[in-house]
Amino acid sequence: MQGLVTKSTGSWYQVQTPEGEVIDCRIKGKFRIKGITTTNPIAVGDRVDIEMEPGQDNGVITKLHDRKNYIIRKSINLSKQAQIIAANLDQAFLVVTLASPRTSLGFIDRFLVTAEAYDIPARLVFNKLDLFSEEGLEILAEYKAIYENIGYPCFDVSALKHWGIDVLKNELADKVSLFSGHSGVGKSSLMNALLPELELRTNEISEWSDKGMHTTTFAEMFNVPGGGFIIDTPGIRELGVIDIEQQELGHFFPEMRERMHDCRFNNCRHINEPGCAVLKALEEGEIEPSRYDSYLSIYHGNDTRA
Repeated sequence: MQGLVTKSTGSWYQVQTPEGEVIDCRIKGKFRIKGITTTNPIAVGDRVDIEMEPGQDNGVITKLHDRKNYIIRKSINLSKQAQIIAANLDQAFLVVTLASPRTSLGFIDRFLVTAEAYDIPARLVFNKLDLFSEEGLEILAEYKAIYENIGYPCFDVSALKHWGIDVLKNELADKVSLFSGHSGVGKSSLMNALLPELELRTNEISEWSDKGMHTTTFAEMFNVPGGGFIIDTPGIRELGVIDIEQQELGHFFPEMRERMHDCRFNNCRHINEPGCAVLKALEEGEIEPSRYDSYLSIYHGNDTRA
């Protein structure tokens, strides 16, 4: 029978059947020897076939269905290439804070590039609005302008005060939505505000990840009342971009992508080539310097900073 992977603990997976039954499953060894170089061959959001173990309540995952997309990061475990955070997403939300702790523009840009590379619409959620001073609100407006101007929807919320929660809830209906971000950005509080019945579970995840004890990231999927799913992930300390060739990178910056066809050379790197439309737009203030800095950082492989 077919099912949806809703939780991963590394060696065991919870699979939800179309009837709503949740079955604990393991994977067959063949998934580990088919050239799959990720730490987790099966991810939350995957569609799989399962068979029940004879005489037992648990099952075995026998087949992985093709993914429409997934979001991936470099693994902390250096013996493996990468880690799939979640699969088959309709959208991905990055929860961002400007203080306690501050989310860097570089981290935001690496997340957005990863989402672009795997065809996942991305949104930014600026949390802890209740803590903002007048200066903080001005910085928030600057951050939002950077990303809204290139097509990324932004949401202002306070999970603690429940500001902006209803607007965010409206975005979740009938979609599979990933929520990600650094530890400490208030993602667990945000999950509690969106789905109050999950309070204990998300608090446990938050406390665990905030202590820095986790060495890998496992996601869990929850039903949204009325339709849809939220995929929650423990806090990500670092997000390395992977499997993107240097010559492809500019395609995943929307403001560069729309100008690349005007470059003099088809193989323009957008670094120091004459007749580069991207560099011209940068000089004329049409491309944000912080975004171009992120492009250079990823291009040269310096892309794992927090």
